[in-house]
Amino acid sequence: METIKNKYIKRIWMSNVMLVLLIFSSAVFSQNKAVIPIHTKETSLVYSVDKNNRLVFQYYGKRIEDVQPFHHQQSYRKLDTDRDLSYEAYPTMGLGNINEPAFAAIQSDGSLNTELAYVGHDMDKSEEGVSHSIIKLKDKVYALEVELHTKAYVSEDVITQWVKIINHQPKAITLKRFYSSFLKVNSESYYLTHFYGPWAGEMQKVEEKIENGIKVIESKKGVRTTQGENASFILSLDHPALENEGECYGGALAWSGNYRLSFQIDEWKNLNVLSGINPFLAEWNLKPEETFTTPEMIYTFSNEGQGKVSRNLHRWGRKYGMTGGYESHDIVLNSWEGAYFSFDEKTLTGMMDEAAKIGVEMFVLDDGWFGNKYPRNDDNAGLGDWQTNTKKLPRGLDYLIKHANSKGIKFGLWIEPEMVNPASELAEKHPEWIVQSPGRDKITWRHQLLLDLSNPKVQDFIYNMVDSLLTTHPKIEYIKWDANRHVEQVGSTYLPDSEQTHFWVSYTKGLYSVYERIRAKYPNFVIQDCASGGGRLDYGALKYHNEFWASDNTDPLSRIFIQYGTNLIYPPVASASHVSTSPNHQTGRVTPLKFRFDVAMTGRLGMELQPKDIKGEERIFAIDAINNYKQHIRPLVTEGDLYRLISPYDEGGWASQLFVSKNKKTAALFAFSIEPHSRGLFPTIKLNGLDPLKDYTIKEINENGKNRFWGNGLTFKGEYLMNVGVELQISDQFDSGVFLLTEDK
Repeated sequence: METIKNKYIKRIWMSNVMLVLLIFSSAVFSQNKAVIPIHTKETSLVYSVDKNNRLVFQYYGKRIEDVQPFHHQQSYRKLDTDRDLSYEAYPTMGLGNINEPAFAAIQSDGSLNTELAYVGHDMDKSEEGVSHSIIKLKDKVYALEVELHTKAYVSEDVITQWVKIINHQPKAITLKRFYSSFLKVNSESYYLTHFYGPWAGEMQKVEEKIENGIKVIESKKGVRTTQGENASFILSLDHPALENEGECYGGALAWSGNYRLSFQIDEWKNLNVLSGINPFLAEWNLKPEETFTTPEMIYTFSNEGQGKVSRNLHRWGRKYGMTGGYESHDIVLNSWEGAYFSFDEKTLTGMMDEAAKIGVEMFVLDDGWFGNKYPRNDDNAGLGDWQTNTKKLPRGLDYLIKHANSKGIKFGLWIEPEMVNPASELAEKHPEWIVQSPGRDKITWRHQLLLDLSNPKVQDFIYNMVDSLLTTHPKIEYIKWDANRHVEQVGSTYLPDSEQTHFWVSYTKGLYSVYERIRAKYPNFVIQDCASGGGRLDYGALKYHNEFWASDNTDPLSRIFIQYGTNLIYPPVASASHVSTSPNHQTGRVTPLKFRFDVAMTGRLGMELQPKDIKGEERIFAIDAINNYKQHIRPLVTEGDLYRLISPYDEGGWASQLFVSKNKKTAALFAFSIEPHSRGLFPTIKLNGLDPLKDYTIKEINENGKNRFWGNGLTFKGEYLMNVGVELQISDQFDSGVFLLTEDK
């Protein structure tokens, strides 16, 4: 006979079971009000609108054709609350979110809470191959709107995201957090590849497992914000990133100012990724009817390893993320390491003469060509005074341009428009244009100060200077735009006292405004993105440029590592990669000319030396290598896909990569020995990206008198090259080989 106590326990147990079943039933059968799928060719991003009108992040990954199950998908977490703790698509402070919020604001009445509800969404497909979704959200209490913008680039499998914040209240509000994007990922473990490195050592790759807490990648430098860190990453699920297998996300923020990437594993083991402007001292007073627009965050997903992440970003970058990404580029000789500040007309015309003889197509005059009252004979003076130095160049720039053109080469020029030396006429005339904190000494870096681009007058000055150069000298066909310092002491004489925290954003938007005006008038003009090397390497700046200078370090061994990291995210066709002298001016390392050329040919080939110093057999080799690049390699770097075969970060001491044409009819294999190896130890390299059924004839170029492959001149099936591979006779440190593959019909 059942006791009263047992009956009571049984009743309690049954009640709890019924409660759990009721909650479970409610969770399973509760219908989301709407599902918003965003598709590319191979990926899907899915949001839903729940019963409380919240926009919920559901999924980003491999494409899903049938999104109907998302109408029922719910969260089981924390059933003891009256909030369904699904993840908001744009998490705010004040709606039950206990993780780092994407958005936080102080309302005009002092309230710290924001609760965004779904209003509606639109889809714009007017741009071919691009689907633009605009999801409109509104605070439940205050007249505050947020538009979540997403562009899906269908063929490239890239999704970009940003937000617009609109204040419809009668008073200003203070924006404290205003990230561009939120991404939620679910896995057993997470491995983050990111990039670091100071001047002359940019874009070094590091990978780490993300643990509990918040991992942050950020910059507070204001200018040159990617020298030290880069606003990009690759995220691998469950294991360290592999080149050709596994689930990976790639991300890059298109912003040249202070940024912050936040990676937080929450108590439910989900990874929350926030990307956008760094909120450090950057509060924004959003006035009535004012709109604040965040920069774009760029994403791609791959279930075939990090190699596909890179190729997706490269394809997107060439078409949408840079200027002239599919246009053939000139081989440049830059004067810097060949002449520095010490030159006259004869020095420069002599460099042009020799450059033309070896096949160079563009001569670029670097620093030192300007300033009269304060001549630019070193880095102590002259910045801001953009008039030709009449002592060095008595016949002016046009004389040099005509000489270059007479030799069949184009002419380009270095400028550093955002900077000013204290010893300059500009600093004397407009001290109020300088970034400064009143009452404090101005801190120089490289003997220079920073102009305040939050000030429209400064923006006009820079635009007019560039426009004047290009209209006065219409045969200038290339500009190297440099920036050699960051913000160390913030302060603007233009911005009101109450808006000094606007500086960080206003400076970058002011810079972009100048870029946009230049591009509107000179859409096809070639501009190199440089900031002490790779200090402004991001898709925000690259959009307005044709190429970037990855690093001032031109040492080929260093460049193998720098360019490997760089090209995980950014297209090789944009990576200016120059052959310099030996011993190298940055490292003192002695390397063969062939090794220097072979490394430089994996990017946008150029030269950074005194060409008359290349003599004898080396001169013959240089001419042949430049011709090979023009005829065979340049088209592949410009339009082909990059397949990394051996990482320089691996323990073997080799590095290798392959460029494959879109139609898979041609390819170029590069292999490098970056360490000395024991006698008889050679690399066997398995190729990738070829058509397994095609026949490919292999021919070594840039040979330099040595045959590095027993099969040179023979024909192989693609399946053999990819599954068996090729053993190359490359063993001594700085040995290298370049092999052209062509379809044998």
